[in-house]
Amino acid sequence: MATAQLTTSSISVSARNLSSFEGLRASNVKFASFKPAGGFALSQRPLRCLVVQAATVVAPKYTSIKPLGDRVLVKIKTVEEKSEGGILLPSSAQTKPQAGEVVAVGEGKSIGKTKLDISVKTGAQVVYSKYAGTEVEFHGSSHLILKEDDIVGILETDDIKDLKPLNDRVFIKVAEAEEKTAGGLLLTEASKEKPSIGTVIAVGPGPLDEEGSTVLYSKYAGNDFKGTDGANYIALRASDVMAILS
Repeated sequence: MATAQLTTSSISVSARNLSSFEGLRASNVKFASFKPAGGFALSQRPLRCLVVQAATVVAPKYTSIKPLGDRVLVKIKTVEEKSEGGILLPSSAQTKPQAGEVVAVGEGKSIGKTKLDISVKTGAQVVYSKYAGTEVEFHGSSHLILKEDDIVGILETDDIKDLKPLNDRVFIKVAEAEEKTAGGLLLTEASKEKPSIGTVIAVGPGPLDEEGSTVLYSKYAGNDFKGTDGANYIALRASDVMAILS
């Protein structure tokens, strides 16, 4: 049976901008040589491939973006490039931003004959759901067009515990995970169960008004945050709160 040798020394991939998706660019990919036992080798011809761009680029000829309906245009906060200790972070370790400044709002939405205006104003500093909206590059900056309902709350400081929830959102300080099993065995970080219990520290103008209560909520609901105090917080919808504990 014929055998083949695949050499890895000839693999060359140009991956610049691959992780950040900063443009729809052609990239040279050079395949390894494939040498069957018969002695001939396939030519190492570079092929052209495309790196898909994550954001929609708005051409410079357009001077403004006006959101429609209940949509909001947010200028995304610049991603942190250093850790708190001053260490430069690689692109893969940089946390995706979930905050920004509202720069334009739509005219609101209508429910029957009732017109509902957008509750946030331009200039507001907001926090939004992690995977919400459509990202656009506009005048050299990253923006996000999203529905008002995707905005979790208003944050006027750099500390997430100061979040003011909007709509039917509830902001909860998560209880600390159990350090030991019922039998007294210490748990490793990997084996600790994610808590689904916490204390309500702020509520939006929704149906739930249980500030200060300890509640049980759906395990995989909401958006998780880390406070400057080291505590874990979660913002979720009032419908994801299942019970009050006492």
